[in-house]
Amino acid sequence: MSVNGGRVPWDPYGGGHPPRPVRRLTFGRLFNPIAVGRAVFTPSRPDRVDDPVVKRVQVLRTVVGLVAVTWMLMSYGLAADADAVVDDRFGQIRTTLITLGVTFPVAVAVFIAAARPPNRRLFLRRVAKPAGALLALAVTLAVPRLITGLGYVDEDTDWTASAGRVVLLFASGAFLLWLAPFALYGIAQSLVHVFRTADLHETVPPLLATLLVWEVALLDVLRGAYDGVPFAVRLAFLFGAPLTVSAAAMWELRRLRTRHGITLRAALLR
Repeated sequence: MSVNGGRVPWDPYGGGHPPRPVRRLTFGRLFNPIAVGRAVFTPSRPDRVDDPVVKRVQVLRTVVGLVAVTWMLMSYGLAADADAVVDDRFGQIRTTLITLGVTFPVAVAVFIAAARPPNRRLFLRRVAKPAGALLALAVTLAVPRLITGLGYVDEDTDWTASAGRVVLLFASGAFLLWLAPFALYGIAQSLVHVFRTADLHETVPPLLATLLVWEVALLDVLRGAYDGVPFAVRLAFLFGAPLTVSAAAMWELRRLRTRHGITLRAALLR
C-alpha cells in the first residue's frame, strides 16, 4: 500500500515505533501524581503516530523557550528574584490558558466542521480527552486559591481550636503536596503536547500551537510586555517564539506528510 500518489511507501510509524501502551491507573497509582499526570496530559490514542524525532524537537523547543525567557527576566532586572520569575511564568501560563480556553473550542469547531463525514463524527468523539486535559490544568491551578478561600485561611487562623481544623489542615497540606508535582508535570506536558490534541489528529498540535503562540505574542504587544528591555532584544522575544514555533510546526507537518503520509487534507477528507 502507498500514499501520496505512490511516492511514499506506507509505514504507519515511519520507521519510528508505535505509541507506548497506556498503563491503567490502579488505586495504588492514584497516589503517584506523575502517573496520574501522564494519564491526564499525555496523548494516548492507540493508532496515533508517535515520532521520536518530533517528540525531541517539541521538548527542545519548550525547554529553550523557558530558559531564554528566564534568562531575559533575570538579566534585565525584570524579575527581582527566582520567586518573581516563577510568578511571571505562571502569569504567562494563566494568560495562555485563558487564550487557549477561548481559542480551543473555536479552532476545534472549525476543524471538525471542515471535515467531511465520517471523520467529522470521529473527531467529535476524540475531542473529549484534549478538552479534559485543558480543564484539568485550569482546575489544578485554581485549586490552591479555592482551598484557601473556602477555609478562610489567614495569619490569625487558629488551627488548633478544634480537631476538625487539624484534620482539615493535614488533609489540605497532603493534597497540595500531591498537587504541586501534578501541576508542574501537567504544565510541561501541556506545553509539549499542546493539551494532548494529537488525540484528535496528528496535524492539530502544530497548527494549534502556531495559532496560540501568535495570539499570545499579540497580547504581549498590546500589554507592553518586556518594557525596559533594549528594543532589539524586545523584538527578538516578542516575535522569536512565534517565528520559531511556526517554523517547527511547518517542519512537523512536512515530516508527517513525507514520513507518515499524514496530511491535513486527508484528515478532512478534502
